[in-house]
Formats: sequence, structure tokens, C-alpha cells
Amino acid sequence: MFRLHHAPDSVEESSFLEDALILASIPSVSRFERLSQVSAKNDFTFGFSMEFADRTGYEEYNGHPLHLNFVQTRWVPEVAAFLEADFEQLA
Repeated sequence: MFRLHHAPDSVEESSFLEDALILASIPSVSRFERLSQVSAKNDFTFGFSMEFADRTGYEEYNGHPLHLNFVQTRWVPEVAAFLEADFEQLA
């Protein structure tokens, strides 16, 4: 979940969300979704959700050059606040 520095419905906001689709091309990402917050109980406006086959796939994603580049060039300068939650299925 995250909130951007950009104004709602701005070109910059749209560009960020569109450019994030590059993350879906990382081989270990099996499902990627861009989500819009609908709850008034939460002040984050967007979310990204993705699934991995296993912990190895998750770790491959974290170290993948496309992910690292997106984080450095887009995420860090454009995201105002975020909450990251990484889950594994319970046994």
C-alpha cells in the first residue's frame, strides 16, 4: 500500500502506475495487480499485489535489475508513504 507525492488523477500519477507494469515482466512474478484503495479507514491510495511460487521466487524478484531500477528511479522519489507486507502461506 502506498501514497504518491503526485496530485490525484495527474499525468505523473498515471505515469507511475503505468510504468509499474514493468514489474509484471519479472519472471518470478506469477500475478501482479495494481489496486486502488476504496476504504475510508486507510489513507493509502494505491497498492501493488504480486504472487510468487515460493520464497526463492520472491528473493529473485527483490534482486532483479528491473525491480531495483524501478525502486531507485521511481519508487524512492515518487512515493510519499508506504506499508509493505510480505506474507507466506501458513503450513
